[in-house]
Amino acid sequence: MTDKVLGVILGGGQGSRLSPLTQTRSKPAVPIAGKYRLVDIPISNCLNSGIHRMFVLTQFNSASLNKHIKNTYHFSHFSTAFVDILAAEQTVQNSGWFQGTADAVRQCMHHIVSHEFDYILILSGDQLYQMDFKDMIEKHIEANAEISIATIPVTAKEATEFGILKTDQENMITSFVEKPKTGLEDWISDTGEEMQAEGRNFLASMGIYVFNRDFLINILNENSDEKDFGKEILPRAIVANRVLSYQYEGYWTDIGNISSFFEANLGLTDELPKFNMFDSNHTIFTRARMLPPSKISGTTLEKTIIAEGCIIQASRVEHAVLGIRSRIGKHTVVTNSYIMGSDRYQTLEEIQNETNSGNALIGIGDRCYINNAIIDKNCRIGNDVKINGGDHLEDGDYDLYAVKDGIVVIKKGAVLPSGTVI
Repeated sequence: MTDKVLGVILGGGQGSRLSPLTQTRSKPAVPIAGKYRLVDIPISNCLNSGIHRMFVLTQFNSASLNKHIKNTYHFSHFSTAFVDILAAEQTVQNSGWFQGTADAVRQCMHHIVSHEFDYILILSGDQLYQMDFKDMIEKHIEANAEISIATIPVTAKEATEFGILKTDQENMITSFVEKPKTGLEDWISDTGEEMQAEGRNFLASMGIYVFNRDFLINILNENSDEKDFGKEILPRAIVANRVLSYQYEGYWTDIGNISSFFEANLGLTDELPKFNMFDSNHTIFTRARMLPPSKISGTTLEKTIIAEGCIIQASRVEHAVLGIRSRIGKHTVVTNSYIMGSDRYQTLEEIQNETNSGNALIGIGDRCYINNAIIDKNCRIGNDVKINGGDHLEDGDYDLYAVKDGIVVIKKGAVLPSGTVI
């Protein structure tokens, strides 16, 4: 059955709410959990569900995403599997950029329909979850639906940030409202005893859709001025077509801004994290790097995830994620932070020359204090640097760093001289 399904992963727009992490890369290329990229999550969910043919649609800062996918997803010559990038392109018919989710799929449809499939699974490239799409597709077929929308129960506070919907006895969607600010009581649904006990009484769209092939082609062609699935295509389809709600109750988070990205990463350090990276039934695939094991000297570690190839000499690391090739110097303390690591090691000769010149090395120096921070890739943080994020800091964007919701984000490749205080 899954051999009749084609996956399409939407790369998203400019990703301004995740800036400065998206200044030089697209949202799906942002590193997560120390060793993965966001795009690995939907791709892995597809592969674990038996869906082996995928397109990733992208237009902003797509070079690093293209490189990651090219270096990661290799399949046998005897297989029909593929993960291909479809970048926005100018054609005789269309000279513009993607204008929204539906417009992106519409513009790429001439590439998509060259493959055989009965169902198309449309996913977002910036969500963290583990889901078996086989079950959703089976329910879609059983219900004789034309569209299925994955939904998740949310609280009243969360409901104002999502598309909220109502269903009938058959779980067919009868009405839909985008980010309701008033009249919430009219949108309460029977989400089941367990969900209601948690105050999760509203059904929110997860931005995960299954369409029948011909139905999608027709609905995109009929209204070429409609640019977005959530705001235009789906509300209209609900009125006239069979649109199924597939209720999902596992862990799911939308990585929409710095705060949610930060929480999602640090949440992985919990004793029993809501997102389980250690589940062999839900393997997360990523680029296979031939890195040495991490080396730790004299460090007290508490609730910390450490990726491969790190050299840690810090005195204490607590409630933190350390990405690949992270280097942390002696007597340094890191708490409540995500250190993304670096793309390369410096040679011994480079280290000697930089040290002799008084320059900071790639990584974090000696006697530093880092709290409530995200350190992007390839940063050079000198000795005796103090970064203390928190509510006492005002939001702002500066040359070397930005502050969002009290979180200090050191920009990719930034150099903080010794003694810097933020």
